[in-house]
Amino acid sequence: MRDDFEQARVHLVARIARWTGGSKQYDAPIASLCLWGAQTDGPVNCMLEPAIAIAVQGTKRTRLGSQVYLYDKQRFLITSLDLPVVMEVENASPNSPYLGAILKLDLRMISELMIETPQPPTRRESAPDRSIVLGETTAALLAAFDRLIGLLEEPELIPVLAPLIQREIYYRILRSDVGKYMWQMASIGSQSHRISQAITWLKANFREPLRVKELAARVGMSPSRFHHHFHHFTSMSPLQFQKWLRLVEARRLMIMQGLNPSIAAYEVGYDSASQFSREYTRHFGTSPRRDVDGVLRQSAS
Repeated sequence: MRDDFEQARVHLVARIARWTGGSKQYDAPIASLCLWGAQTDGPVNCMLEPAIAIAVQGTKRTRLGSQVYLYDKQRFLITSLDLPVVMEVENASPNSPYLGAILKLDLRMISELMIETPQPPTRRESAPDRSIVLGETTAALLAAFDRLIGLLEEPELIPVLAPLIQREIYYRILRSDVGKYMWQMASIGSQSHRISQAITWLKANFREPLRVKELAARVGMSPSRFHHHFHHFTSMSPLQFQKWLRLVEARRLMIMQGLNPSIAAYEVGYDSASQFSREYTRHFGTSPRRDVDGVLRQSAS
């Protein structure tokens, strides 16, 4: 069995390296699929969407609050919500870069699978709500990803075959030891589903003043229960989450559109440029202008 696993992994390493060159992101022409290659990578603040992430070479460290999750060739990672995380590549070099793939979750497709192919009760048993879960990578799972990525060489087949292979990947995970968590994240009415609704609203309205009581009512929870579960899943309060969204968007505007810090602050909802600068420095470890100048110098080198 280990020979089958290693054979599937090595084959997938070659496929991903072909499209990433071993050092860049490749957004595939398959809905929800992204390939990654990195030789080195410092800590990166990012929003991690609901997805399955596999690593076939190297290791990736994902930090959510005080919790750290490592996934590598032996373990895959599932996220159930849009989460503000810090990610960093480990065990990678120019000769052996980090290589991996991310498949965003299609909750509608997963829900259809749950209806069409009900799992045994042992698979549906109650599980603690979690926003990130690690599972064991198998040869069969790698083979399914290999077939999905292999379609990039036959793009005319993607519209018909890609959804079928995606369903296979979801189904294999539904039947795995972490399948109960996928059942839970796709179930209407679960705590994670309600917090997901709140996060969706925050992402669309982060520039507006936040009234936690109103947002809690929007997702059918009391303010205290909402605050408790929101922090449980994201390691942040709703207000901290909104602040994170604002700071990350302001950083994007300064880097990509060349806005100065005061204008970027106003664009994301800050009334005070000095408050924005203080909070930005606290979060990113340096002032907005120094941070952006450093990013631009690095990208130009």
